[in-house]
Amino acid sequence: MQFNRQGLLITLGVWLAVSVILALFIGRYPTPSILTLDRLLSDDLAQRLVWNLRLPRVFSALMLGMSLSAAGTVLQMLFGNPLIEPGFLGVSQGAAFGAAFSIIFLGNAAWLVQLNAALFAFVGLGFSYFLARRVRFGGWVLRLVLAGIAVSALFSSGVGILKYMADPLRQLQEITFWLLGGLWSSTWAQTLSILPVVLVGLTIAFLMRWRLNLLSLTDEAAFSLGASPNRERILLLFAVVSATAAVISAAGVVGWVGLIIPHIARRIFGADARYSLPAAMLIGGWFVLACDTLARTLMAGEIPLGILTSLIGAGLFMIMMLSRGFRLER
Repeated sequence: MQFNRQGLLITLGVWLAVSVILALFIGRYPTPSILTLDRLLSDDLAQRLVWNLRLPRVFSALMLGMSLSAAGTVLQMLFGNPLIEPGFLGVSQGAAFGAAFSIIFLGNAAWLVQLNAALFAFVGLGFSYFLARRVRFGGWVLRLVLAGIAVSALFSSGVGILKYMADPLRQLQEITFWLLGGLWSSTWAQTLSILPVVLVGLTIAFLMRWRLNLLSLTDEAAFSLGASPNRERILLLFAVVSATAAVISAAGVVGWVGLIIPHIARRIFGADARYSLPAAMLIGGWFVLACDTLARTLMAGEIPLGILTSLIGAGLFMIMMLSRGFRLER
């Protein structure tokens, strides 16, 4: 079984690499079709298109899918809840509030919106942690879940107020498109700005994947097996939430990736995080890359990425629920 799992992980990695190459050649230039290698080598405009537009966008899609999927896997195992997704600690709604605030009061420059979204994503996380520390009942996991729900609702209300205050002809449209999610603004500068945070966060999660199996147990059981539950959980949470905040600040709110991909990975590889976590990262990277490629090629006008991920993700979830032997694993 171990050999088969490792072989399947290698297969997923190879398939992801092939998908990256295909995504670079698929687009609407010069026509809605696949760009040929001869055309790429001879056409200067095609070379600039692939290098300056498609390549940073492909990298952004990979980081987005891997970060959300890794965060979903870690959070679902740590909190023992298969319906938790990466933004529930106030991260997604905090980022949405920061982006809307920037668009209305500070200007809608891309770098400013991204910076403000990342800042408020961490504010949401910090507020959730602070509130959980002040709650006097229940265990740490329960307190953090309740704090995350409250903070998310608070920021969601704030976003609603900002949308009500926004100029309906200009600012409201910008906020709506940001909330729908998308990678149409991806550039090398934006991609490289989030790359260090994503790399550090995913590296920590990957290196601690075998510890994740212990941390999903009770505090007493994890401590008896040599783990430091509170310290290691906080480190893992900070790593995956930081990566999530970085990608959300650049791409907007993209739903269902961090919820459905961990279930698919566990369905194939089992609940052992040594295999399910890297599998979720590979599958999530491919899923977002495929959805983004569809988003920019299906129609002349680009489809928001969040619409496609939600539509396909919800469909996959319903298929899994209706399939035989379906069960939610953590």
